[in-house]
Amino acid sequence: IKDWKKRLSYFLQNSSASSNVKASKGGKHHAYYRPSPEEARLWAEAFDELLANKYGLAAFRAFLKSEFCEENIEFWLACEDFKKTKSPQKLTSKAKKIYNDFIEKEAPKEINIDFQTKNTIAQNIQEATHTCFSAAQKRVYSLMENNSYPRFLESEFYQELCKKTPITGAAQGT
Repeated sequence: IKDWKKRLSYFLQNSSASSNVKASKGGKHHAYYRPSPEEARLWAEAFDELLANKYGLAAFRAFLKSEFCEENIEFWLACEDFKKTKSPQKLTSKAKKIYNDFIEKEAPKEINIDFQTKNTIAQNIQEATHTCFSAAQKRVYSLMENNSYPRFLESEFYQELCKKTPITGAAQGT
């Protein structure tokens, strides 16, 4: 558990610096706070609940890192960002980056998808559209939902988040 907490803390600190800058510009402040046990339990109801929560996503990402398969969530997040891209020039450059990072043979973060899907993507990125990674993203999502997500829910780290925590000094100051 200590190793998990250390990893998650490190991940959250590194992620929150860029997150806080965006939050202050947008007017909303989305800091990373440990979720209540009730909030953490909601993540077990649906995989989308986990992915929609910033802390949950960070916790799941740290879990995948511990299982040496964080490329799956990184690819899924890159595809989510890709689908929001407006400029055709940026769409093409982002498509090539995603392809180089996750799809091509011997890519640094190569995801596990079939040869036919890889070939289809290679053809589609020549004239990139918002859907050129859809099939691969669905497969990776399904892989995470059916394999990694159930293991995350069984993990000691997640089970610890679902337990009631003792009142801290900060909470006593009221």
